[in-house]
Amino acid sequence: MKEEFGSIDVLVNNAGITKDGLMLRMTEAQWDAVIAVNLKSAFNFIHACIPVMMRQRGGSIINMASVVGVHGNAGQANYAASKAGMIALAKSVAQEMGPKGLRANAIAPGFIETAMTEQLSEDIRKEWAAKIPMRRGGTTEDVANTALYLASDLSSYVSGQVIQVDGGMNM
Repeated sequence: MKEEFGSIDVLVNNAGITKDGLMLRMTEAQWDAVIAVNLKSAFNFIHACIPVMMRQRGGSIINMASVVGVHGNAGQANYAASKAGMIALAKSVAQEMGPKGLRANAIAPGFIETAMTEQLSEDIRKEWAAKIPMRRGGTTEDVANTALYLASDLSSYVSGQVIQVDGGMNM
């Protein structure tokens, strides 16, 4: 990437899967798969990009977490742990790399209207909307606009933060 574009200014760690199940019945394979994709992948990309960003004395790392990583969620212990890990990873990298000019933050989306949430029943979608003070799901543009802010110089003094894009939802 650096060879093609000349620099690495922004890293967005957005890989994610779910393998939901109650903790009582969750297999180690379900746990390991979610942790590997959702959290270890972020470690690998951050580890690869930090040396370049350090030499540039600047860069923004954005980890896509989830409100589930902030609040937890029954039946999603593996997913919640991985997303909480994304938050802690961003906060730790912010502290370590701040002196080198790097910023790291996390975005914690709530209920976002996507192809995945479209597959939920209308009743479940209405139940979610009722829990959200704005009475609607968010859009992918809502999340993208937050990422754009964190990637830009508009957030030059924002680091180690978790921005919840959730319409005010308090699970």
